[in-house]
This record gives sequence, C-alpha cells and structure tokens, in this order.
Amino acid sequence: MEKSCSLLVHFDKGTPALANEIKEALEGNDVPAKVDAMKKAVMLLLNGETLPQLFITIIRYVLPSEDHTIQKLLLLYLEIIDKTDAKGRLLPEMILICQNLRNNLQHPNEYIRGVTLRFLCRLNEVEIIEPLIPSVLSNLEHRHPFIRRNAILAVMSIYKLPQGEQLLADAPEMIEKVLTSEQDQSAKRNAFLMLFNCAQDRAINYLLTHVDRVPDWGELLQMVVLELVRKVCRTNKAEKGKYIKIIISLLNAPSAAVIYECAGTLVSLSSAPTAIRAAANTYCQLLLSQSDNNVKLIVLDRLNELKSSHRDIMFDLIMDVLRALSSPNLDIRRKTLDIVLDLITPRNVNEVVLTLKKEVVKTQSGELEKNGEYRQMLIQAIHSCAIKFPEVASTVVHLLMDFLGDSNVASAMDVVVFVREIIETNPKLRVSIVTRLLDTFYQIRAARVCSCALWIIGEYCLSLSEVESGIATIKQCLGDLPFYSISEEGDAADPAKKSQQVTSITVSSRRPAILADGTYATQSAASETAFSPPTVVQGSLTTGNLRSLLLTGDFFLGAVIACTLTKLVLRLEEVQPSRVEVNKASTNVLLIMVSMLQLGQSSVLPHPIDNDSYDRIVLCIRLLCNTGDEVRKIWLKSCRESFVKMLSDKQLRETEEIKAKAQISHSQPDDLIDFYHLKSRRGMSQLELEDEVQDDLKRATGEFIKDGDDANKLNRILQLTGFSDPVYAEAYVTVHHYDIVLDVTVINRTKETLQNLCLELATMGDLKLVERPQNYTLAPESSKQIKANIKVSSTETGVIFGNIVYETSNVLERTVVVLNDIHIDIMDYISPAVCSDAAFRTMWAEFEWENKVAVNTVIEDEKEFLDHIIKSTNMKCLTAQSALEGECGFLAANLYAKSVFGEDALVNVSIEKQADGKLSGYIRIRSKTQGIALSLGDKITLKQKGGS
Repeated sequence: MEKSCSLLVHFDKGTPALANEIKEALEGNDVPAKVDAMKKAVMLLLNGETLPQLFITIIRYVLPSEDHTIQKLLLLYLEIIDKTDAKGRLLPEMILICQNLRNNLQHPNEYIRGVTLRFLCRLNEVEIIEPLIPSVLSNLEHRHPFIRRNAILAVMSIYKLPQGEQLLADAPEMIEKVLTSEQDQSAKRNAFLMLFNCAQDRAINYLLTHVDRVPDWGELLQMVVLELVRKVCRTNKAEKGKYIKIIISLLNAPSAAVIYECAGTLVSLSSAPTAIRAAANTYCQLLLSQSDNNVKLIVLDRLNELKSSHRDIMFDLIMDVLRALSSPNLDIRRKTLDIVLDLITPRNVNEVVLTLKKEVVKTQSGELEKNGEYRQMLIQAIHSCAIKFPEVASTVVHLLMDFLGDSNVASAMDVVVFVREIIETNPKLRVSIVTRLLDTFYQIRAARVCSCALWIIGEYCLSLSEVESGIATIKQCLGDLPFYSISEEGDAADPAKKSQQVTSITVSSRRPAILADGTYATQSAASETAFSPPTVVQGSLTTGNLRSLLLTGDFFLGAVIACTLTKLVLRLEEVQPSRVEVNKASTNVLLIMVSMLQLGQSSVLPHPIDNDSYDRIVLCIRLLCNTGDEVRKIWLKSCRESFVKMLSDKQLRETEEIKAKAQISHSQPDDLIDFYHLKSRRGMSQLELEDEVQDDLKRATGEFIKDGDDANKLNRILQLTGFSDPVYAEAYVTVHHYDIVLDVTVINRTKETLQNLCLELATMGDLKLVERPQNYTLAPESSKQIKANIKVSSTETGVIFGNIVYETSNVLERTVVVLNDIHIDIMDYISPAVCSDAAFRTMWAEFEWENKVAVNTVIEDEKEFLDHIIKSTNMKCLTAQSALEGECGFLAANLYAKSVFGEDALVNVSIEKQADGKLSGYIRIRSKTQGIALSLGDKITLKQKGGS
C-alpha cells in the first residue's frame, strides 16, 4: 500500500545503486562518499525499495557522525523507513534511535537541535516520542530563537496526536507563558498558531487582551490572527463586530500580504458598505503599488468579484481601477477594461472616455511590440462606451478616424465598424463623419477596411456636395484609366513577358532611352515603338490605394466600388437638378466599371475575375443603363433598413444576456426578517449597524441563494456494487472546477467484522487520484463514509474505476468486490459563453482539432433539432434569432462554450431538410485540444437522436 509522504525527491531509476555498494560506502570513513550513499538510500526508499539490511549499518556507522549533512540525511532516512510491523507495533530496533534523538535534542550545536525538533513534528509513534518529551520541553527556553520556534512546533504536533493530551496535558498553558515572554517574531507566531489549533479560547483571550498592539506585531503573527478571526466569526457571528475592528486596524499594515488577507477577510465576513469600501480601496492600493503581474491579476480577480456583488460601491472606484492601464502587460489591461466597462454610468463615462483617449494617443508615440493589439482593445472599449452613451461619441469618433489607415488591420477594422454604427445611431454627427471620412479615405490600405468605408460613403452621402465629393474621392483613389496598357507589337502570349510590369515607352530621334532592364536604346522619331507587352499601369502612392488593391486581383473590392458608385449616381439623380451633370457622372462611372471588367478578363493578372464579382459589376452597369423605381428603392433604402434591423437585434441580444446574468433569488415566505430599528443599539459600532441592515435587506430580497434542490443531488448518487454483494457501496459525486470529490458510503451487510477494508481507485483520462484512502475496520452491519479527491487537468470525458478489498477473520485471503465505473461527463466542465463573430471565425481558422459528426436523428424540425443540440451540449447559440427565422429547408448556426480551464469549444451545425422530411447534414466541432473535440463529438452522437 502507498503511504503519504512529506518528502519529494527526484530520482532517475535508470541506474539504481546496489545495496552492497551503499553498505560499503557507509562503513567507510570518507564523508563525501557516506553523504552520497545516504542520498542513494533515501532515493531508493522513496521509490518503494525496503533495504532492511542497511538499518544496522546506519545505526553503527552513520548515527555517531558529527557531520551536519550526514545528520540531516539520517533524519530524512528515519522519516521514510517503516517503524512498525504489519500489526502496527513498534519495531524493537527503533529503541536504538531514541537515545540518539535524545542526544541530538541536548546537542551543543543549535542546527542539530533545530532539525531534530523539526523531525519530531513528523513522527506519529508515541513509543518513540514519550521518552523525548522532557528534552523537547527544555528547548522551549533555549537562548537561540531557531531552537525555540521548532520546539513550539514539536510540542504542537505531539499535543495533536491521539494520545497527545495525556502526554502533554499542560502544553497550552506552557505555550501561553512562552507567547507572553517571547520576543522573536517567528517563535511568537508558532506559539500563537499552537494555541489557535489546540486551545482556541486561550488564543482568543490573548488576542483580545493585546488588541491595541496587533498593528505592531510581525507579518507572520498577523496572518495567523486573521486566520483565527475568520474561523471565530464563522462559528460565532454575534461577536463579529469586535473582530472586524481588528481587521480594519490591520489595513494600514506595511505588509502587502497582510492587507490583501485583511481585504479578503472583510469581504467574507461583512457586507456593510463601509467594510466593502475599505476592502475595495485596499485592492486598488495593491493594484498600483505591486510590480508583480501575477499579483495584479489576482487583485483584479478580487475586484471583479466585488463588482458582481457590490456594484454601487465599485462605481466610485472606477478611476482608481483604470490606473492599472499603466502596466505594459496585455492581460492586465484586458481585465482592467473588462471591469471598467461594466461599471460605466452617465456620471463617470466622460472621465473614462477621456482616459481611454489619452491611452489611444500614447499608442501612437511608442513603438512597443504590442501597441497595435492594445490600441485595438482601447478602440473596442471606446466603441462600447459610445454605444451605451451616444453623447460621448462626438468626442471620440474624429480621434479614432485617424487610425483608419492603421497598419494593424484588426484595429483599423474596429474603427471603421465603430464609425459605421455611430453614423447611424448619432444622426447629428453624420455630416462631420462623412466629411472626415472622404478627407482621410486615401490613407486606408486594407481591403476589408476600404469595403466598409465605401459602404458608409454609399449609404450616408446624402447632399449634393457630399455625393459629388464621394464620386470624386473614389475616382481619385482609382487613378487614371485604363488600368493597363496594350502594346502594338508586344507578344502577349509569352508568359515570361507577362510578369514584367512596365509601361509603354515612346522615344524621340537618336536620343538614348532607358529600358526596363536598365540598358540604353536609340531609335528614330519615325519608329515610335512600344517595347512592352500588355502591362499594368501603376498609380501614385498617395492617391492610388483602391487602384493598388485592385491590381493585386481583389475583385470583391471592385464589386464593392461598383455598388458604391451606383448608389451615389442613383442618389445624384435625386439631388442634382441638372440632367447633364447626372449623365456625365453616370458615364464616368460606367467607364470605371467597364475598365474593371476588362482588367479582370485580361491576361496581365495571374488570376481572372471571379464569377460573383463579375455578375455584381454587370448588374450595376445594367442598373445605371435602365433604372426603375422599385430597384431605386431597394438600393437606396432597403440596405440601410437591414443595417438598422441588425443593430436593433444586436442590442436586443445584449439586453437578454444582461438579464440572463442577473442573479435568480430564492426567498421563502416564512423567512424571518430582523428589524434593526427595534433592536438595542447599545455598544454597537456604525459598521455593525450597517451589517445588520445589509443582512436584513438580503433576506428581504432573497439574495441568499438556496442550494441546489435535493432532486439534482439524488441524480449524482451512483450505485457502485450490487445489492447481493457482501459490501454495498454508493458514491455521491461532486464536481468542482479543478477537482472531483467522491463521497463513498460503504455498508457491511454481513455478520462478520471486515478488517483492512480499503477503497482502491484508478482513473483513465486526464484524471489523477490525489491520495489513496486509508484502511478501515468495519463492524457487522455498520457503515463508513470514505472521501476520495481526484484532480482534473483538462476538459475531457474520464472514467474512474476500482475495487473494495477487505479481509475477514475466518478467511485468510483478501476478498475483492469490483465496482461499477464512474463516468465523468464533459458537460460538468463547459458552460455557455459569448464571443464576437469575428473572434469565432478567427478561432475556427486557428484551431487544429476538428471532429465531424453526421446528423442522424428522428427529429424532423430544424429548429427543434438545433435547440436539442444546444441543450445537450450546454452551449450558447451565437447566430442571431432573426437569422434563424423562416422556413427554407436549410439551417446553419454557430455554437460556443468555454471550459473551466479557459479552453474554447466551437460547434457549427449545418442541416438540410430532405424531400422525405428527414434531416441530414453535419455538426463540426473544433477546439485547440483533442479531448474537447472527441468528448463533445461522443456526447452529440449519443444525444442527437432525440433522447433525454
């Protein structure tokens, strides 16, 4: 059987040492060789070897050594070896050790005494410890603090043994005297810890007697005081007031660890606004004063918890939290922004936006590696503020439009999407946004950003001057036509010449001309000859952003340009009284479209125009040649109406998510409510009165959430053995975030006593048994509760299996009862989550693990099947409800969830209704780890047929 061990040493079993070699080295006089031999012996013992032949050798040759290293290794050896036989009786040779330990406890060297006292803390054998007690007690008064502090710990460990109170009946009284006179902070902490664990009343009495001196105590002792306060206040809530005063006095301690623990203790013990405000201020102070990024992240987590439970108090601290943006770490900045965005109100939004604007400007000056990503986060945060509070949009939109030409495409895309939403929701800003966009359009270098900006120009240029400026800007960015030139004698069929992008060259008489390859040529004026085949004509760097993108073969952008120009011409017909000007503009636009089609069908680009873009541009040409009123209405009104509907759907989804996050309260009709106005206030501080009020409000509003109902608990009870087995066992499974607790009830159904009964468990998957349960003796027809902890390291389905092994007095052999398997469901680890469509697509492209499950179900309605998959997989549908409306026989939806380990699970459902009414299609699962993809696939395969 495995035993718990306090010692962990790495050991490579590749070349194990022989016991004879170790024995020879121990018998010699060479100290380094003896040290090496002791190390090998300890490592072998830790790896399961017994080495009984070494014990006497160590007693004879190692015990008398005066070397400190050898003495330390000897104590490690003594800690590991078996000191009892199979029946639990002390081995007779262990008596040989007692005299050595007594000598060490009286040794003139302080180190030897100290490590020996520390070794006694790990001994459980009373027969060894009992003769040593006088020596241990004498060390409580030693002059050296190292010995005193270890002596106190030794006394505590002895007192906590099953027979400890008989061995050291007056230990608490002695330690209390030591605590009163002790000057060393570590020894004082150990003494108070001993009273806290073994005589809590004495510890409380000492604390209340010296309550005024608590702020002057050392950091170690203050931490134990806080632990004592937490324990006492949970068991005796009536006395909470006087202890909270101690905590508040410690909030000004010099130690960061102490004030962090103080803040956490205040939040756990009190809901009074004064206490919560003090804790929140402490967290903000730590956030700014600590340089360690891990500390900052932990403090931000605590502030996030306070935001969930005490929003009204956190509103006033939003600017203090924002100061954490000074950290260069992106994770800290992201968490800070997440907290702040949930706390924005009309009262503080202007201050927050001003700070975010300053941060955006800072990203322009520095050339840090992550500036682009940080700028994107800031833009998204400002976007969120402007949508919630439209009045601040005017202060930020023009600043952000400077980043439309940002080299970070994601950042520029966020800006243009923000501008698109603001121009619709803030009609007053339309004119200024359109003017600024037309002025800065030439700076945009990304095709996706250009497409969105063109849509804005096409939809929101309404006046005559705006429409004309829009057409002129697009023409300027496209440059002069045509997009390529055709030579008179060039060989267009030669692929080697196609790749040379040079313009036609015309030379005058007898003057040297520089050719494309850098050589000179002389020609007469009469023979004006083009030296190049059909070649692309490049535009200038300042005005040709659309031209350069088109010449790379991006004809989707070409189709967007055509649609935008068509909208502008159609609107020009409405606002321009002169028909001549309209016809002129229409002719120019048609010429641009025809030039794009010629470029797409020419041989100068490696890839021809795609069919969709070709059809779109041809449609625009036909519309301009023959426009009807219905078509005009579709192009000029329907697009914008669809965009408005998309924004309203997005707002509705966000509102539903906020409602879903709201806490569901349970309050029983017969719950008592204490009215603090009718209570005696004598001796109560303001903080205690506030606490009373908060508790009453929580009871009245039902904030004390009821635990999960009994029916859900019964569902988690699993039968492990049969009713006819001599031992009946069932397990109650509790799944926490990172571990599983098995509470196994074992019942002896026989008339005999079961000895050495042990629950042996093993796991499959990313599960790990933390500690093997110990052996028990079970009386006839009695029961025993056995707990087992299992750690979870990743999100995937796992299996726990095992046996119950026991012995009876009649039968010498051990009896084994095989247990049913316990299957750990992946659904316990994943929860619905939300992410943007862009983030979903990015993750879908990046994740390498995909599991494709074919649809096989008796359900015949697409939406009903989708709802069944969402319920079965515990995921969130990201596809808007409006996109799922209608009956077309097809359905596609994206689902998203997050695991407790922060892993992402993506699912795409694509189904089609067949002619016979059945559903067909595929469910694709993608994740970064194989476990989620496979486990979710198995779950869907099991559940998709419509079963429960």
